[in-house]
Amino acid sequence: MRTDDFWQLIDRARADGGGEPHAVAARAVALLAGRDPEDIVGYARHQARVLSASHRVDLWGAAYLINGGVSDEGFHHFRGWLMTQGREVFARAVADPDSLAALPQVRAASLSGEEFSAAQMLAVPWDAYRRATAAELPADPAPVPVPDLNDFWDFDDEEEAKRRLPKLAALFVEPPAE
Repeated sequence: MRTDDFWQLIDRARADGGGEPHAVAARAVALLAGRDPEDIVGYARHQARVLSASHRVDLWGAAYLINGGVSDEGFHHFRGWLMTQGREVFARAVADPDSLAALPQVRAASLSGEEFSAAQMLAVPWDAYRRATAAELPADPAPVPVPDLNDFWDFDDEEEAKRRLPKLAALFVEPPAE
């Protein structure tokens, strides 16, 4: 599966399944399960590459601010949610995590406290493969390496957050304007 095919499938799931992450994931499973098993394996490989590319300290910091803290698993689920937002939002967030401050749902979350997570989006290839073949998705013989994140900064340090992610910090660190 090519990059364009991967994101087109997600775009179709977004359009046909509503904007809620669980609906996008369910529709992506249905769309993918209708394809050849090799396509499903290709989707899984591409998803692993997308997650590896987004496994970045600065994006983790953004997820931490937005969700009010995030564990290793929580960051993984946040990136699942980010996938449900489509290719353009995902790519922009990986290149500039502070760009997430422009998303209406992120701005609303600064007031509501909503957290963003979509574990079900991460399970799409496994669920689709099981539905299509009644078997488990084969393990990838060459898994994508996950980058080392030794450059963590103290996500609770408000001054550092303001310096690194000023737009998100204005929403999630600064007290709301009255």
